Amino acid sequence: MTSVKEQVIADSLQYWNTGKTQEWQDLGINFVMGKREGYYFWDLDGQRLMDVHINGGTFSLGHRNPEIMEALIKGLEEYDIGNHHFPSPQKAALAKELVKVSAGLTHAIFGAAGAEAVDLALKTARCATGRRKIVSVQNCYHGHTGLAVAAGAERYAKIFLAERGEDENVKVPFNDIGAMERELSKGDAACVIMETIPATYGFPLPQDGYLPAIKKLCEKYGALYIADEVQTGLMRSGQMWCVSTYGVAPDIIVTSKGFGGGIYPISAVIMNDRAAKWLTIDGSAHMSTFGGTELGCIVARKVLEILQRQETINNVHFVAEYLRAGLEKIKRENPDTFIEIRQNGLIMGLKFAGAKGAIPVMQRLYRKHGVWAIYSMLDNSVLQFKPGLLCTKEYCDELLERLGAGIKEAREDILRS
Repeated sequence: MTSVKEQVIADSLQYWNTGKTQEWQDLGINFVMGKREGYYFWDLDGQRLMDVHINGGTFSLGHRNPEIMEALIKGLEEYDIGNHHFPSPQKAALAKELVKVSAGLTHAIFGAAGAEAVDLALKTARCATGRRKIVSVQNCYHGHTGLAVAAGAERYAKIFLAERGEDENVKVPFNDIGAMERELSKGDAACVIMETIPATYGFPLPQDGYLPAIKKLCEKYGALYIADEVQTGLMRSGQMWCVSTYGVAPDIIVTSKGFGGGIYPISAVIMNDRAAKWLTIDGSAHMSTFGGTELGCIVARKVLEILQRQETINNVHFVAEYLRAGLEKIKRENPDTFIEIRQNGLIMGLKFAGAKGAIPVMQRLYRKHGVWAIYSMLDNSVLQFKPGLLCTKEYCDELLERLGAGIKEAREDILRS
């Protein structure tokens, strides 16, 4: 008799996303999500997994966070999606709070997802500067909508014929300030868009002075600096915006994923006065029916409240330091396979030997040790390791024990990768 899980997989192969479903099957990740709570979720067959991918930061405050759920349920007593044409108390209050936590920025416009917000940020930069060219870094990731996918890695753009000519999109190597200046000095760039730490590329860290130098180049040559903080923002670095830890005040910040607390989709583009030019020219030039829904704003306001509590901030720093110490011990025990820890707060990438060394680690952790962490799609040697902001010491201890065992057991597969 076919189980519920088997039927879901069969239906997904036939009716949903054949390629993605088959890819996971080929990797031995035979998973269908059932129950979820805190920093755990369960397969439909009952297997419990510790979630340290948290869907790119979507569940930074945990799955089904009770406070966020309560805010949504209470909001449903009075509100629904609302009307995107009109002001509302919830939209106005959320915009005001976002500006308050984003030094130098003055306006916030909402969307339903990160890629939609990236598209808006890029349109905003074009309007403000009167230029078309978008400069990004090689192997970057900004989402899958039109302008966002064109600004990202070829893997995601080429299949949909979304690549643009060099008059519209140029990509330069990460951490190469000379290459960036050569492009910006041409005087035709509307903006530079940067993930503060490129997650899908394996979390390479900005070299000292790199991001401030880019901001200065943008100012010198008239381009805007867009900080894509969809995966790195919202206190994951120990500050509200990761770019702030590098001393950079961007012209535009994009946020999403954890902004909805894993409960309700919402994104935002936060911008300074120069970037906000289109809002006074024609405020109806961009609209989103589900951008800034009243229920979404209620949820996001609760998220911002939780993030700014001193106990939350203290816990982020504790977990970051505690896990780093444990990871360094595991690294010393596996010197030929576990070769680098890339970290800014709870933004972490664990690099392994071989071109695809993170894949066998992911597989071993999933199959035998009940830990879910995914390899970086654009650098398969790096494991995305994203613990939640509210993790306890006990959770960290269990996680480190399971991680250490999985890495040790995957040694031969790592070396063959």
